[in-house]
Amino acid sequence: MLKVAIVGKPNVGKSTLFNRIIKVNKSIVDDKPGITRDRIYANAEWLTQHFKLIDTGGLMLDEFDFKKQIELQVNYAITEADVIVFLVSYKEGINNDDHYVAKILKKHKNKKILLAVNKSETRNKDSYDDHEYLRFGFQKPYFISANHGIGIGDLLDAIVDTKLKEIKEEDTFKFCIIGRPNVGKSSLVNCILNEDRMITSNIANTTRDAIDSNFKKDNLLYTIIDTAGIRRKGKIQENVDKYAYLRVEQSISRSNSIVIVLDGSEEFNEQDEVIAGLAHKANIPSIIVVNKWDIVKEKDEKTMNKFIKTIRIKFKFLSWTPIVFLSAIENKRINTLFNEIKSIRENLNLKFNSKILTDLVFKLQMLNSPPLFNRGRIKINHVTQVDGQIPTFVLFCNNPEYLHFSYARYLENEIRKSLGLNNVPITLYFKNKTDKIRGKKNDK
Repeated sequence: MLKVAIVGKPNVGKSTLFNRIIKVNKSIVDDKPGITRDRIYANAEWLTQHFKLIDTGGLMLDEFDFKKQIELQVNYAITEADVIVFLVSYKEGINNDDHYVAKILKKHKNKKILLAVNKSETRNKDSYDDHEYLRFGFQKPYFISANHGIGIGDLLDAIVDTKLKEIKEEDTFKFCIIGRPNVGKSSLVNCILNEDRMITSNIANTTRDAIDSNFKKDNLLYTIIDTAGIRRKGKIQENVDKYAYLRVEQSISRSNSIVIVLDGSEEFNEQDEVIAGLAHKANIPSIIVVNKWDIVKEKDEKTMNKFIKTIRIKFKFLSWTPIVFLSAIENKRINTLFNEIKSIRENLNLKFNSKILTDLVFKLQMLNSPPLFNRGRIKINHVTQVDGQIPTFVLFCNNPEYLHFSYARYLENEIRKSLGLNNVPITLYFKNKTDKIRGKKNDK
């Protein structure tokens, strides 16, 4: 797929242009320069042509916080991109920072570079002031306004004019990384991808956006989503933090699984439980990762079991969730995490015949008879599996109102255990046996 990177100095409107093209407010937009620090990916489309768009952090000549890390991320984006949109600002004019960016781009002679002059809504269309921009040596500039949508079509025409071989992508399994600030989420992503994909430091909240990275393992395609650290609501003061919190919720909503990262070197606190609650609410498979296992003091053969017992007590609403211990910074025990991810992926693809399911539930009813509830006793006659994000089963019965919640929990636990779905949540729907399921074909 064609890849397009937006590059420029801070505050020229890169994230605004990114959001305008993808038609979603994915990149954080703020007047304060330096908000975007990592490179951010999204799918875009123009005139039936699909391409991958990459937003990047701002480049500056002078020294500033995270300069080296941001330049590293921008260089990664430039290297993998087929087209680069060099964005400058008509409103602020050209300065040394723009020339600094141009100097970096000129080193990549094999790339198609499009010069776009943003914030040009006040420019006279009959003006002949483009000579200043021609000095960059990137041919005729495109005068646009990302904020007002002016000139975006012409720029997109030039982008999709680049002809590339279309690569058919496989279905990807998406999992997001969530947790408190500074528990090592980005370090874990870097470790899995084996590159400095995210900016990491010991300063909390280094990651501000949710960032997607695709990779292949064992001929399967995965997407890992790194998210900003979730702080207590009382500490969410800046607009940037609120946006980041929303990005976390959005990342969860488009994921197949969630990796909850805890700091093993500290005691688990109330905020960890709140974050785990987001995973429980989403009702999709989750994995609890105890990171920084390398710096846990006074470990012995019983230490891990003590941690597991504590986690099971604090996060009892995620009783089915696997727990792994690792050190992202030292690249230790990462295979234990990926083994669980692969197991979950396999579990979510399992399909069961209705006869097998019905026989199983008949057996469970014989072993443990349903209690009398609401003046009746539930009797389940038929079970079938339907499509869902997690394994989803419909149980046809005489009357769903006769079901006591404790018996529903018994059936859920036993079905999960009997079918080998120990590490994923499942959903049971109880319906009157006279009801029909739309779109469900009878098993042959």
